[in-house]
Amino acid sequence: MAGGHDQTGSRIGMWLFLYTEIILFGGLFVLYAAYFHEYPRAFAENGRELNRVIGAANTVLLLISSFTVAASLTALRQRAQRLCMGLLAVSLGCGALFLVNKYFEWGHKFAVGLYPNSPAMAGAPAGKNIFFGLYYVITGLHGLHVLIGMSLLALSLVLVHRQRITADRVTILENSGLYWHLVDLIWIFVFPLFYLIL
Repeated sequence: MAGGHDQTGSRIGMWLFLYTEIILFGGLFVLYAAYFHEYPRAFAENGRELNRVIGAANTVLLLISSFTVAASLTALRQRAQRLCMGLLAVSLGCGALFLVNKYFEWGHKFAVGLYPNSPAMAGAPAGKNIFFGLYYVITGLHGLHVLIGMSLLALSLVLVHRQRITADRVTILENSGLYWHLVDLIWIFVFPLFYLIL
């Protein structure tokens, strides 16, 4: 009975934590909306500087990873340990590819001087500096959350392998999956705000 209470408390704690994460990104999206209202043309013009193919590819990667995380939980409940581990490995691979894409995207932007207060943007309009400032803050913070989510999934994978997470003890994997789904959900908002802006 105590174990059931512990699992319930853990789930409630995770939902409360996710709520604070939603508030954090929600605040950043409100800030984005305020500046977009002030500089709509600059935001649209600078959004075209971003690579939509990479943005779309990263969206697909996170959607696939969310599916495989959910499927890993189903596999574990059906006591298919190896399948669960394989699906978690696919999720981790998708997360790693997401970060590699982001690394090359950021690297290219820095190479051509597209970052706030760079020499190339010293005389640029305020809207351009603000757009790229928000781009780096929001996508950088999201990238950090991807790293944290991957760490949780990797831990879950190890614990499944050691049979510390089983069909009867799934809370850690459930909570890790919830966090990963939040990471995916946040990107679903980030992608159109920066890459598909008109």
